[in-house]
Amino acid sequence: MFDIITFGSATIDTFLKLSDKDYRISKDSRFSSGKAFCLPLGSKISIDDLKVSSGGGGTNTACTFSRQGFKVNYVGKVGDDKRGEELIEELKKNKIGTQFIKKDKNHPTAFSLILSSSVGERTALIYRGACHFMRKNDIPWEKLKKTKWFYLGPLSGKSSQIFTPLVRFAKKNSTKVAANLGNSQISLGPRALKPILSQLDVLILNKEEASLLTKIPSENEKEMIKKLSLFTKGIIVVTKGKKGSVVSKGKYIFEAGIPPVLAIEATGAGDAYGSGFLSGLLSKNNIEYAIQLATANSSSCTQKIGAKNGLLPKNKWGIWPRVKVKKKLLWK
Repeated sequence: MFDIITFGSATIDTFLKLSDKDYRISKDSRFSSGKAFCLPLGSKISIDDLKVSSGGGGTNTACTFSRQGFKVNYVGKVGDDKRGEELIEELKKNKIGTQFIKKDKNHPTAFSLILSSSVGERTALIYRGACHFMRKNDIPWEKLKKTKWFYLGPLSGKSSQIFTPLVRFAKKNSTKVAANLGNSQISLGPRALKPILSQLDVLILNKEEASLLTKIPSENEKEMIKKLSLFTKGIIVVTKGKKGSVVSKGKYIFEAGIPPVLAIEATGAGDAYGSGFLSGLLSKNNIEYAIQLATANSSSCTQKIGAKNGLLPKNKWGIWPRVKVKKKLLWK
């Protein structure tokens, strides 16, 4: 029996750190972030640093769970190539089960090229490879029946079609489900999603995703959380970047900030928070502790290049204080 099985992307990430003099970050209203990462056209640009690491929501979260002492396996796809072999070997080194990984002869392993600034901002160029072509017949359903928890990372491309079958299978077999929705799921809309969201035990979103799903501006946080509560009776987690996070359970909300930290590289911080939260919840069955562990794990993640390199081991918090958590009434 596995404690947790994760689903989601599996990539090889290449991080390029550029010299400050060679790029510019400019305001640009054409982009959702309101900013643009600008490079001079036709130039040769020197790279200050280069690092290669595995990434992807399915494998990043599996790494947190393994380091927190849980028996974990990853279900996904890689290409039948050198990058796929390297990724599998890295998962094994992190004590993550790999026997359910499929090798795809038609699609190479997913790949990301991440351009990083000196202050932790980044732009990622993504090739959506094998992990985005996961199908129902790639999943060893019979071998997953006795799993305690499924953690569903964002599923995109063809893989988005397995989201609903996975949730239904889990509920049929008394497996609990935590899900971090991606744009492919959110684009289905609340009406189509509600029957599935109602079956989730933990729903994880960032503030932009929560706003997109509810059609409520992220500034109107309380109303946004209330509407999410109509979709699911499970725990709702909304991350807010530098402004911390808010968690809803029943009639209460829990709010917390983050420690003062300058991010070196923020790739994987959201995965670190979601998996850290579930790890804390399973360890102590306490929302406040889960938020504190999630915040520390996410903060630690941003201090290393590579989404897995800064993740916390069990019972070791490093320099990170336990953030103060405020508990308030959501419903009166």
